[in-house]
Amino acid sequence: MIIDCHSHPDWCQHDLKKFLANMEKYRIDKSWLLSWECPETECDPHYHDSIPMAGKDGPIPFSRCVSYIERAPEKFILGYAPDPRQPYAMDKLQSAIDVYGVRVYGELKLRMMYDNPDALRIFRFCGEKKLPVTVHLDYEFATGVKYPRPNWWYGGGIEAFERAIQKCPGTNFLGHAPGFWTHISKDERYDKESYPTSKVIPGGTLLSMLRQYPNLYCDLSAGSGLNALKRDPEFTKDFLLEFQDRILYGRDNFDNGHQEFLNKLGLPENVLVKIYSGNALKLVPEKI
Repeated sequence: MIIDCHSHPDWCQHDLKKFLANMEKYRIDKSWLLSWECPETECDPHYHDSIPMAGKDGPIPFSRCVSYIERAPEKFILGYAPDPRQPYAMDKLQSAIDVYGVRVYGELKLRMMYDNPDALRIFRFCGEKKLPVTVHLDYEFATGVKYPRPNWWYGGGIEAFERAIQKCPGTNFLGHAPGFWTHISKDERYDKESYPTSKVIPGGTLLSMLRQYPNLYCDLSAGSGLNALKRDPEFTKDFLLEFQDRILYGRDNFDNGHQEFLNKLGLPENVLVKIYSGNALKLVPEKI
């Protein structure tokens, strides 16, 4: 069984028909379908090229997630992450759980510190409701772009994320995106480039956090996750073996690069089963 822990409706010009055909092509049984709710001023304008329904309810409205799951309920696990800074965020999330069966809080991708008191409140609520929390981290650094912003940071960095993990021990978090995966290495490239390619230097913050916080999981999706794995395949194999119980396969796109790389590493079959589906099912069990 293969579960993709990170996908979005209508992403990259894929409507439901194309989406389902792509899942079948790559033998993906289920996908976590995540919203992205944030103010337009916090969203990189280039996303409008790949998200046709972006609007006042966010770049990836929850309504589009609902549309997919209503038409193919056996294929998707529903995610929703209302902006915790909004006063009715928790009420909206509870209603979405009750009415639509939301089972994941994601994707959280906002220009705020992730240990914001409003965020901590909703994270703890997610812990009570057994919803894992998927967060996107990106750093601010010079890119040479002047307008409208030089970069699009999200989350406030690994320190803010760590404080949130510390303060919400009953909540399971999945780290994702360049600002998370760059910390697999101790090379201090996190605020200089999004996709470092140099060999991994031991002692990265990500490893120490995984060893310290049992409620931290890793979302392998997107170019950031795959890039982190490819930087140093020998290191990666050891990394996946050590943290085999907290690594989740995901794509955040529609290619097959992650499977192709994972399948060539020579990992034991039981470890691959955990990465491809076991750990996802641990966080979001199948309904009886």
